[in-house]
Amino acid sequence: MRKLPRVLVVEDEPSIAELIAVNLRHNGFSPIVVFDADAAQREVDAVLPDVVLLDWMLPGMSGVQLARQWRAHERSKAVPIIMLTARSEESDKVQGLDAGADDYITKPFSTQELLARIRAVLRRRAPEAVNDTVQAGGLMLDAAAHRVSFEGRELKVGPTEFRLLHFLMKHPERVHTRAALLDRIWGDHVFIEERTVDVHIKRLREALGSAGALIETVRGAGYRFSPRAFESVADARSA
Repeated sequence: MRKLPRVLVVEDEPSIAELIAVNLRHNGFSPIVVFDADAAQREVDAVLPDVVLLDWMLPGMSGVQLARQWRAHERSKAVPIIMLTARSEESDKVQGLDAGADDYITKPFSTQELLARIRAVLRRRAPEAVNDTVQAGGLMLDAAAHRVSFEGRELKVGPTEFRLLHFLMKHPERVHTRAALLDRIWGDHVFIEERTVDVHIKRLREALGSAGALIETVRGAGYRFSPRAFESVADARSA
């Protein structure tokens, strides 16, 4: 029997939580509903969900604080998080994404959009089966083992950042627009703002440490994976 994806719904409005849960059940998901951060933490401690739908405004600890808490712990850092909130300003979205959310949906939202976003983060969590190994500038990505290392030291890279890095490494020295990266990494049928790419590039660079210099920002155009740029920086340091 196929295991249904577990979706932890953290929402303090019972009517909204129940509506989400009913739609999830009718569409092949197994929802677990909680109403505050403490209950959400207990659920995550017991069994890691496949996806978390996390409201921003919660009693006690906010959803943003909870997302940061989960991202800071090894066991829960890779759990996909979709923020659900009525806060629609760009600064709010940036804050939510910077806290570790993989996606951000503003209320009110359609059921079909919510389901599409959930399916998208599940696809990103389980990337396509590829067995290649890519190397450049001391950085190595082993797609089969789902590992990234730099100069022999293994790095911790999240699932979305892994897919992003894999694509960039496979297409070096080419400028990729934010829209193109959204299509290739997230899928062209998913409605996500281009600002999301910037947040994940920032998160990827942080995970790569000094190897983050391999990813260049091309002002007004997009991003480029450039081993040559990294080599010039390394040469300057050693001079």
